[in-house]
Order: sequence, then C-alpha cells, then structure tokens
Amino acid sequence: MTVVVSPQQRVEERIVGADWALDEFDRVHFDRCELVDVDLTEAVLTGCVFTNCVLANVRANAARLTHCALLHCVIRRSSFFDATFADCKLTGTQFLDCTLRPLHVDGGDWGFVLLRGQDLTGTKLSGLRLREADLTEADLSRVDLSGADLGHARLTSAKLRGTDLRGADLAGVELRGLDLTGARIDLAQAVQVAAAYGADVRP
Repeated sequence: MTVVVSPQQRVEERIVGADWALDEFDRVHFDRCELVDVDLTEAVLTGCVFTNCVLANVRANAARLTHCALLHCVIRRSSFFDATFADCKLTGTQFLDCTLRPLHVDGGDWGFVLLRGQDLTGTKLSGLRLREADLTEADLSRVDLSGADLGHARLTSAKLRGTDLRGADLAGVELRGLDLTGARIDLAQAVQVAAAYGADVRP
C-alpha cells in the first residue's frame, strides 16, 4: 500500500495502466489529467480534487472517496462496484457507460451531473443535491431519493417504479409522463403531479 499525501498537484498528465489498488491519497489535485486503465480497487481518497479530467476504463471497485471533488470530469466505461462517495462534489461530471451499483452515497453535491441511461437501481441517494442533473432514461427503480434536491433535474423516460421521492424538491421537474407506479410521494408532491396533468387543485 502506498500513501500519497499533499501537497501534490498533477497537471495535464496522461496516466496509463497505473496500479493504485489499496493506495491512499490525501488532498492530491489532478488538473486536466487523463487516467486510462488505472486500478483504484479499494483505494482510499480523502480531500482529493479532479478538475476537467478524463477517466477511461478506471476500476474503482470498493474504493472510498471522502470529501473529494470531481469537477467537470468525463468518466467513461469505468467501474465503481461497491464504491463509496461520502460528502463528495461532482458538479458537471459525466458518467458514460459506467458500472455504478451497488453504490454507497453519503450526502454531497451532484448538481449538473450527467447520469443519462445509468443503472442506479436500489441506490440510496437520500438528501443528495442533484439539482439540474441529467437523469434521462436512468434506471432509478427502488432508489431512495427522499429529501433529495431534484430541482430542475431532467427525468425524461427515467424508470421510477418503487422510488421513494418523499420530501424531495421537484421544483421545475417535468412530471407529466413519468411512470410513478409504486413510487412513494408525499401530499405536496401529489398536488404537483395532479397539477402537471392539468388538474385544478383546490384546498
């Protein structure tokens, strides 16, 4: 196991085939880097920042990221099986053809994240900030989104069967046409859904 601590900044590097399994990274900053075929299995990253990076075919199975930021990154064909994101910021990051379940998420800010078509079945995302996230065609079946901030998120053709939406902020979400079969919603959300279908809701 290697322990990499701050201060360390890696700028515009292309890192191919690195074996960082079980390694620990503390407050390392990757800026405009490309990580290809990197093994981060069971790695521990604390306070690390990835800015405008590309991660391709990265294996981060059972990795733990705590207080990390992945800002405007593109993550392609990578695996996060059994990984943990604890209080992480993923603003503007795109996940493309990734393996994201089972995934453990403990708070954080995932505003503007792109999860289009991703399978998140059964994931607990309660309280997560997903404002203006793109969840188009994502599988959110049985996902716990209670208390999440979904303001202006795109949910077109997303699967929401059995999803827990109670207490979630749905302001600006296009609710008409969503399949909410078995979804758990609160009374305020029921009014929003009815209004989306043109009902004249009165007290």
